[in-house]
Amino acid sequence: MSRTATGLPATPPTPPQSNYNSHAASRRQRSLFHPPRIALPAGTYSSSSSPPPAPRAGSSSGAERGAFRQWRRAGSCCVRASAGLTAMAGDVGGAYRLRCSLPGHQQDVRGLARGIFPDGGFVSVSRDRTARLWAPDGLNRGFTEMHCMRGHSNFVSCVCIIPPSDLYPRGLIATGGNDHNICIFTVDSTAPLYVLKGHKNAVCSLSSGKFGTLLSGSWDTTAKVWLHDRCMMTLQGHTAAIWAVKILPEQGLMLTGSADKTIKLWKAGRCERTFTGHEDCVRGLAILSEMEFLSCANDASVRRWHISGKCLQVYYGHTNYIYSISVFPHCKDFVTTGEDRSLRIWKQGECAQTIRLPAQSVWCCCVLDNGDIVVGASDGFVRVFTESSERTASAEEIQAFENELSQASIDPKTGDLGDINAEDLPGKEHLKEPGTRDGQTRLIKDNGKVEAYQWSVSEGRWIKIGDVVGSSGATQQTSGKVLFEGKEYDYVFTIDVNENGPSYKLPYNITDDPWLTAYNFLQKNDLNPMFLDQVAKFIMDNTKGQTLLNTNTQFSDPFTGAGRYVPGSSSGSSTVPGADPFTGAGRYVPGSASNAVAPMGGVDPYTGTGAYQSAAAKAENIYFPKKDAVTFDQANPTQILGKLKELNGTATEEQKLTEDDLIMLEKLLSATCNSSAETPTPQQLQTLWRAVNWPEDIVFPALDILRLSVRHPTVNANFCGEKDHVQFIRLLLKFLNPGGKQANQLLTLRALCNCFVNQAGQKLLMEQRDEIMTQAIEVASGNNKNIHIAFATLTLNYAVCLHKVNNTEGKVQCLSVINTVMEVVQDLEAVFRLLVALGTLISDDTNAVQLAKSLGVDSQIKKYASVSEPAKVKECCRFVLNLL
Repeated sequence: MSRTATGLPATPPTPPQSNYNSHAASRRQRSLFHPPRIALPAGTYSSSSSPPPAPRAGSSSGAERGAFRQWRRAGSCCVRASAGLTAMAGDVGGAYRLRCSLPGHQQDVRGLARGIFPDGGFVSVSRDRTARLWAPDGLNRGFTEMHCMRGHSNFVSCVCIIPPSDLYPRGLIATGGNDHNICIFTVDSTAPLYVLKGHKNAVCSLSSGKFGTLLSGSWDTTAKVWLHDRCMMTLQGHTAAIWAVKILPEQGLMLTGSADKTIKLWKAGRCERTFTGHEDCVRGLAILSEMEFLSCANDASVRRWHISGKCLQVYYGHTNYIYSISVFPHCKDFVTTGEDRSLRIWKQGECAQTIRLPAQSVWCCCVLDNGDIVVGASDGFVRVFTESSERTASAEEIQAFENELSQASIDPKTGDLGDINAEDLPGKEHLKEPGTRDGQTRLIKDNGKVEAYQWSVSEGRWIKIGDVVGSSGATQQTSGKVLFEGKEYDYVFTIDVNENGPSYKLPYNITDDPWLTAYNFLQKNDLNPMFLDQVAKFIMDNTKGQTLLNTNTQFSDPFTGAGRYVPGSSSGSSTVPGADPFTGAGRYVPGSASNAVAPMGGVDPYTGTGAYQSAAAKAENIYFPKKDAVTFDQANPTQILGKLKELNGTATEEQKLTEDDLIMLEKLLSATCNSSAETPTPQQLQTLWRAVNWPEDIVFPALDILRLSVRHPTVNANFCGEKDHVQFIRLLLKFLNPGGKQANQLLTLRALCNCFVNQAGQKLLMEQRDEIMTQAIEVASGNNKNIHIAFATLTLNYAVCLHKVNNTEGKVQCLSVINTVMEVVQDLEAVFRLLVALGTLISDDTNAVQLAKSLGVDSQIKKYASVSEPAKVKECCRFVLNLL
């Protein structure tokens, strides 16, 4: 290397923090022998820089691909967008604009399929458990909902159209769901024609072929081939969930893509070939011809394959997971959607246009026969985009869409604007120069603010597309993790070898050993080993003080937060000083947990000196495995009894409690809520049983008393013991009815959680686990955050019991439940408890780790590793990911 380390950055970056929901990364670049800078393909920073062409087939040398990646990952900025449609490459055909936005679904739209009937229509499916058939309206701009189809008892994840037959000349609609079933509908009915059962976990992908053949992929790691209402064969060979399936035009050939990062080609039920290359879960497949197909994955890449096994081309453009891919009719152009809020349109091997949407996850897409593109997203909307001026939405509708978009702050890690140093940017006079191509981006500084403008060829002017926030240069204080070649890192450094030589990228995580990272970097790039000390020292200097965890110095219980139950309050309450809210004992003290990340010690194998010990290696896991049940203890007995007396006045004469009954319940509450020496009497328990059998609309204060009382060993043994446990469980399951009142559902879940504190309750709930969890997850599929927290706690308590016994079936159920509910839960306290449950389940159990991997759980939770507040979510998530 021709330069010395005197050019090292003077101040190392500060620890990483990032916004909630950010999965992928802002591109932080630091040069080893220069001050921080952006390395664009041309070698210098330009505020009007544009991307180099995407790598074409045959560019296996990596030069074009390297330049494209370098441009793509070049910076960090946060854009408050004023417009969603951005041309990303040269003038390749017309630009797509909004045709219409379709409300209707109540939750995320997870699947789309182009319809056969009605002509120009499509089908959408959602987590709201419905499928909807849409037909073009008479105005040729919008769509009308023809049918809302119901048949699943859980989320609907995927959909496909079975071609017409003599029996069904309009074809059939197949939908797959998290209830493990496939429902088959006619286009004229809202109820299923029949239901296909056989998968043991969620069905997440469907594809149809000739003669009514249907191929399904599932989290149970298998694909199944169906003919009409019969399973003809099961394809086994993947080691993880199958996220994508396709039937090739040639009869008998089938493709499956999996969370094990591979794609398999099947013929007559036998695996003919395995395609490797993706570095994360394969999420989507699309057929180009009888000989070629496309795949997309969580590694943010699209690959074009020949069925011989050769990867013909890799496309980069997305900055986060790619969920869906669809091909235009009669050509090799295609569209993709992903977790970076975008729909990307690829033409002639390049990303021709990027359309931003006002939703974090753009789950699915399909292309209609007329070339219009339909997308479904996490905000529950279906949107259609078109090249046709005749079908383009009105100016008012487009303005409304752009206004909605401008109100959503785009994640800094999805920006394509490069590293930004505000001091180097020109002023508004720079906008007097015309752009060189449609969609070109230019950044200027105006009154201390950085603004982004886009060149419009049709209007001949620069149009403001947003204000750039956090544009003083990418730092770890404002950034999350860096996505580099499909993997997430805490840093990506730029290493200059000599004055005129190439730059190299050195990715680094704070959990890595800097000496080993430096050694591997030099080996990979065939550089002189004499630079080992220099490179390792640079890493240490620029990551000084970095640790995996920011341990709470006040030694507070990691469970104390917004999730603690307070009757009459939806938000919970603060912790009682000095007391663990779950055990009533002294505070939960970090360091009492048994799991810790062992520090790396010994002699460095490359230098012979003592190895550098990362501070992260000394971070201690205080979160799992959890040893004791978590309970809901907070209560205001006076308020509970007051409400009980009030509602007692509305009860029928037959159900009404006497004054003596109310006094007995008051004594029961006192005995179970205070450190009283009194033992609950049989008369008190009989009175409580009468109260909890009140009508559904007035029973909730009685359920609250049950929730508190069941923690007492006497009450627990009475209700959960051999004599009365059957009617006790039946009562609680009655209140867990998905159609019931949410207050009763919430208190029932909390009562179930509290049953775990005594042996009788543990034994009963473990025996009834399957029925309880099956019904509880139905209740948890809604949007009530308190129910989510209670359900997450119930799952955690099951995990605590399952950690103590070798019950593989129970762990499989809980892991599947966690994977499913993680898609719905938004409240971070619920997420935290699910993460602790997950960590507890897989601790000290390699089989459970493999089960979790096979379900793709790691991909599901990665986004929480960059949550800034509360810190316990990020910390716990990273410990779980380390185990996985």
